[in-house]
Amino acid sequence: MKVIAAGEVGALIQDGATLFLGGLAISGLAEEVLQGIEASFKSAGHPRALTTWACGAIGNGGDGGMVHFAHEGMIKRTVAGHFGQTGKEMMSLVMEGKVEAYNFPQGSISHLTRHIASRSPGLLTKVGLGTFVDPRLEGGKLNSKSTEDLVRLVEFAGEEWLFYPTPRIDVAIIRGTLADENGNITLDKEGVLLEQLSIAQAARACGGIVICQVENIVKAGSLHPKAVRIPAMAIDYVVVGQPANHRQTIATQFNPALCGDIQVPAGSLSPMPLDERKVIARRAALELASGAITNLGIGVPAGIASIAAEEGVSDRLMLSVESGVNGGIPAQAGDFGLAYNADSIIEQSAQFDFYDGGGLDASFLGLAQVDRHGNVNVSKFDGRPVGCGGFINITRSARKLVFCGTFTAGGLEAEVGGGRLTLKAEGRKRKFVDQVEQVTFNGRDAVLREQDVVFVTERAVFRLRATGLELVEVAPGVDIEADVLRHMDFTPIVGNPRRMDAGLFAQAWGGLAQALRPHPVRQRVSA
Repeated sequence: MKVIAAGEVGALIQDGATLFLGGLAISGLAEEVLQGIEASFKSAGHPRALTTWACGAIGNGGDGGMVHFAHEGMIKRTVAGHFGQTGKEMMSLVMEGKVEAYNFPQGSISHLTRHIASRSPGLLTKVGLGTFVDPRLEGGKLNSKSTEDLVRLVEFAGEEWLFYPTPRIDVAIIRGTLADENGNITLDKEGVLLEQLSIAQAARACGGIVICQVENIVKAGSLHPKAVRIPAMAIDYVVVGQPANHRQTIATQFNPALCGDIQVPAGSLSPMPLDERKVIARRAALELASGAITNLGIGVPAGIASIAAEEGVSDRLMLSVESGVNGGIPAQAGDFGLAYNADSIIEQSAQFDFYDGGGLDASFLGLAQVDRHGNVNVSKFDGRPVGCGGFINITRSARKLVFCGTFTAGGLEAEVGGGRLTLKAEGRKRKFVDQVEQVTFNGRDAVLREQDVVFVTERAVFRLRATGLELVEVAPGVDIEADVLRHMDFTPIVGNPRRMDAGLFAQAWGGLAQALRPHPVRQRVSA
């Protein structure tokens, strides 16, 4: 192992190289190393024509992450599980067709790192069938410049599968907390473990190099062997980063409660303000079951953890986040992916093993568009590819799915209080559309898998039936015809919908503890 400065990294990378970037947004990201690569390109024009792979989004949506590659000529291709935090500069290159760009499920890319590491020919999976990742739809390609097929539809043992051939990785760029003088790496202060080890092993299996950013270097032999997450034999170079380039999350420099060093009282966390988002989170929480293994997605669904804490039932839930965090209270917004008071933090690839294997009883996820067949889009908005993240892995295997979001978007104004909902201004964009812009979740396939699918908004609740969406609940103060049906591109099944609990629309609710039912004997969805 050799200690180098970030400014020396660029000279180690050949033109046309393929880089695998560890990290999730800013968490686990070697930000200072990326800055060094960018500086080299700006000063010398090299390295150039790079390909980057990443399991999730890389960056903070501003001056960190993929923005350092967002220069014409510097990057040839980018492959990632999500593009939400990559920044406007990189998204401009993608949308203008100046770089090749592919989006695949976060869990599938995470698993692919292990296949590269073991020199397997590729990953065989059913995750993504029937979605935009399927070559029969879009093959995960985000623009017309992306012509090579990186995923194939194959038949094996009489069944359809998706096959991802393993790419060659020339450079792994990862992050840890401490390195000893030999190059052994810990992840003590990281709130997520991700796949830093398998990324390093993948590069080594391809004859590539591994560069790791850390906070400090300590004496050889001073690290407990069980604390070492990446052994010295997998490390070539170490860069000691500045604190500003070693943030725990987008929102937080470092919080010991987010990496398990301390625990905080649940009551110390700020409750959500009473608005339409809190109503959605409350109503969605009524779909929870005590003891059910439950995943929470980003956005409105992440607020369910806050509702559970406010209602005093957090200890009755088994909450999980795809990044590898289990138990505790999943964090929101810029800290998403981590959790307060977590019970366990495992590698992301192991978490997706559990998810893909049917381990989830339920998942609560966001929604951007829903169509008459129950297809859901969360990955593309008005032509702008945001990406799927772990959404496709999760929705394929969880027994129950609860999609959460406002009924319309863009200017919606609603007043909540007194046990009712008052709509002040309607959103400009409909979410319940005739056909989704991109299929991130296939409703018809979910019906065949007999998944229980619910759609929760601030004014209406729907359930997916074999014949389409059925309106089953409406909010007090809402007119079905004027406030619901008039703002849908299709007519749902309308029987005798009941009123949503008025308590959901009051300042103090207190109804979750009594409503929380015990989970029955668990059933798993067949792949």
